[in-house]
Amino acid sequence: MAPRVLISDALSPAAVAIFKDRGLDVEFAPSLGKDKDKLAAAIIGFDGLAIRSATKVTGKLLDQAKNLKVIGRAGIGVDNVDIAAATARGIIVMNTPFGNSITTAEHAISLMLALARQIPEADSSTRAGKWEKNKFLGVEIFGKTLGIIGCGNVGSIVADRALGLKMKVIAYDPFLSAERALKLGVEKVELDELWRRADFITLHTPLTEKTRNIINAETLAQTRRGVRLINCARGELVEDAALAAALTSGHVAGAALDVFREEPATQSILFGLPNVVCTPHLGASTMEAQENVALQIAEQMSDYLLRGAISNAVNFPSISAEEAPKLRPFIALAEKLGSFAGQLTESGIKQVRLTFEGVVAQMNTKALTSAAVAGLLRPMLQEVNVVSAPIVAKDRGIIVEDTRRDAEGDYDGLITLSVVTDRQTRSVSGTVFADGRPRIVDIKGIRMDAEFAPSMLYVTNQDKPGFVGRFATLLAEAGINIATFHLGRESPGGNAIALVEIDGSVPAEVLARVRQIQNVQQVKPLQF
Repeated sequence: MAPRVLISDALSPAAVAIFKDRGLDVEFAPSLGKDKDKLAAAIIGFDGLAIRSATKVTGKLLDQAKNLKVIGRAGIGVDNVDIAAATARGIIVMNTPFGNSITTAEHAISLMLALARQIPEADSSTRAGKWEKNKFLGVEIFGKTLGIIGCGNVGSIVADRALGLKMKVIAYDPFLSAERALKLGVEKVELDELWRRADFITLHTPLTEKTRNIINAETLAQTRRGVRLINCARGELVEDAALAAALTSGHVAGAALDVFREEPATQSILFGLPNVVCTPHLGASTMEAQENVALQIAEQMSDYLLRGAISNAVNFPSISAEEAPKLRPFIALAEKLGSFAGQLTESGIKQVRLTFEGVVAQMNTKALTSAAVAGLLRPMLQEVNVVSAPIVAKDRGIIVEDTRRDAEGDYDGLITLSVVTDRQTRSVSGTVFADGRPRIVDIKGIRMDAEFAPSMLYVTNQDKPGFVGRFATLLAEAGINIATFHLGRESPGGNAIALVEIDGSVPAEVLARVRQIQNVQQVKPLQF
């Protein structure tokens, strides 16, 4: 019996044709995704679900989808899919991360031009029978400085188009290397310099805890008077009230917004302002982009359902069914080693080196490398997955190298991850014991034996008497329970590292007190 696919959102007819041509049984119901009850009743018996943004794939819906094997999102965002619930049920979630990059970049440039020349307001005025030529005095973009926050796939295309318009382009992106910036023709800067220099600022960064409300009262106050803002990324990157105040005061000359905190956006504090251009999330809305992502997702889902091939999955690496059982624990190890390094890395990454020793060197190290890079980048780029990670790293000029060799130490299989930044090189090694659990066995040359835990503290200090007692007492006084405590040191009195598993999180004020303990050098909370 042929696999069955349900399309519950509006997708190009070409996608339907691909499913049929590949021999799949496809049902096209483009309005079904808007009715969760009808969708829940219909999903039973389908092997694949192809969606865009209207369908909300919740855990409750998945409870009804007993046969579902793959969810395909035509587009990059998977916010409307409960990935954890899908993963728990063994359902692959795929997206098309690069199908609409050009379209989104072009929309950002279009909004910038519309903002510079007040085109929407002038159009409305002229259609109303007015002839307010002197009212709509615009600005040239020639020679102006464009500040790009997030110079990945979309941001780099925006930079290319802006340079073609003879603008000066500066970019802030922690993962953009100096070599990649040079190749793109942009100047890499820190945020404080971007605020100070940019005439136009465009956002192309994913939403993370570090980027949420990156445009706020404090950062806007650092910008030059008359700056103009464009946002085609995420509505949550902008604090609406702060932007409205800056627009009203005239400090910000204008803003062009394609995304909002709540969508559909039927009301906003920004809508009534004359110097604001708004569009209804049109970044990916071109015929070409819609066609591209629809064709991509149809091909990917067909390949998986017919041949077991996995591509652009956000919750599973590209590996075959035969190698999955022995590879899975080492994939988990690689990703956690990457996450460990990523959470400790704050400056630009230039290079990633992976060394696979012993039995792990004979495995699918491409999947392991992808998992490690995904773990490394995810603290800053939460939408990155094990498939897109190598491309994302390449786009940012990060060199990824891997080496295989025979076992040389105490472990049958060992993975070592080294991250080279502008400031330092940090290395961490791990293995998988017979129980199948990943463990850290070396950090910066200091031997360690620790399992990864959901919530941990990483502490570096000088090995002096009294540290453990003061540290434990401080956490106890704050009501924080220590589950496990792992110590390592270079030599007596030398550099030491503690990995501490704790229950829950540590408040900022407690972390500040830990940092004040004598001989403590660094304290960093980690989440796995």
